[in-house]
Amino acid sequence: MNALSAPRGMHDLVAPGSEIRQRLEHTLIELAHNYGFFPIRTPLAEQLELFKRSVGETTDIVEKEMYLLQQEGSRQLALRPENTAGCVRALLQHSLPLPQKLYYLGPMFRYERPQAGRYRQFHQFGVEFFGGEAPVADCEIIALCCAIWNRLGMNPRLEINYLGSREERRAFNRKLVAFLQRHEDRLDSDSRKRLGRNPLRVLDSKHPDTLALLDHAPNLHDFLQPQSRAAFEELQQGLNRLGIAYTINPRLVRGLDYYNDLVFEWTSEHLGAQAAVCAGGRYDQLCADLGGGGAPATGFALGLERLGLILESGGLLSPPPQADAVLVWANQGDAFDKLDLLTQLRAALPRMRVVGVTGNMHKQLNKADKLGARLALIVGASERESGQVTLKYLREEKEQTTIPLATLASHFQPEPAD
Repeated sequence: MNALSAPRGMHDLVAPGSEIRQRLEHTLIELAHNYGFFPIRTPLAEQLELFKRSVGETTDIVEKEMYLLQQEGSRQLALRPENTAGCVRALLQHSLPLPQKLYYLGPMFRYERPQAGRYRQFHQFGVEFFGGEAPVADCEIIALCCAIWNRLGMNPRLEINYLGSREERRAFNRKLVAFLQRHEDRLDSDSRKRLGRNPLRVLDSKHPDTLALLDHAPNLHDFLQPQSRAAFEELQQGLNRLGIAYTINPRLVRGLDYYNDLVFEWTSEHLGAQAAVCAGGRYDQLCADLGGGGAPATGFALGLERLGLILESGGLLSPPPQADAVLVWANQGDAFDKLDLLTQLRAALPRMRVVGVTGNMHKQLNKADKLGARLALIVGASERESGQVTLKYLREEKEQTTIPLATLASHFQPEPAD
């Protein structure tokens, strides 16, 4: 019988990686709260029609990468390939008042060829700011990205572009298609396919011959009207004022149809071909496209797997200790007596991972050190008799001390501020 394994492009996350991921998620949630965002949880599956109307029927996501679910009736369901559309659907369905600052964290699904940084089930953290006017809201979410990078010790590069309105993109699109059709023989095969379905995606090409051709193609910024040019300039002034470095990339268009005006990506050299770790932009028309009233909106999403690759490549990830404190005790006779004592210690130290080990006291101390614990809680015969515990610090230059077990919780309380 063949051994069972996870589906291709999907994987388990076990310790210590699961612990590292959880700490990373806590950091992201903490910073989102600091910026005034609230959590939202949407279903893993949505109506297929939602993604056709939002992401775009001619995008690779809808045409080739969707996981469809069989069900009775005529409406098809799809596992979510991204979560902005689901957040907009929830905003409209529940008539949430504006402004709304929401964040989410969870799995997404795309049927792609797996490679480093790209999976068929992947996890995203994202924020959506509904009712936030440009360019202040755009600068605020980019500043949140910067806060994340600073907290994690990362230094990815920011690229921005300005797509303008739908009318401006249509004018550019006509000129771009005419240019590309004249030189279709110089396009790579993927770009030829995109030319007939979604010409803007040709700008995403990484093929050297196509890139060389695009150097002579029309520039989107030449089709921006004065109002859009002024808005783009104001955005740049806001980023400059916040001290956020960026590069303007006129070929950056993103792969989703709902974007307008600002789009941006954070990229890292540690990811190879899949260089983007975080991306987003403005999508002011999406609420109206999905049947609601118009609402200014902006947001971003970052991939947790790609983020982990960057942190690991940069030496910024370290496995957490397997224990914060270890019970080292002399009485090995009664297992339930030991469990009772561990329960008391865990109640006194709720923020620590307190574990018990076996062996004589010397072996127990060695095991505590190997587990990475910073504290040994020693309960020998004398301590057990007197209701005390000896604190032995394994990672700090602190004196060993013996205190009443009843005062253990207060011993680790922070000093009150003056």
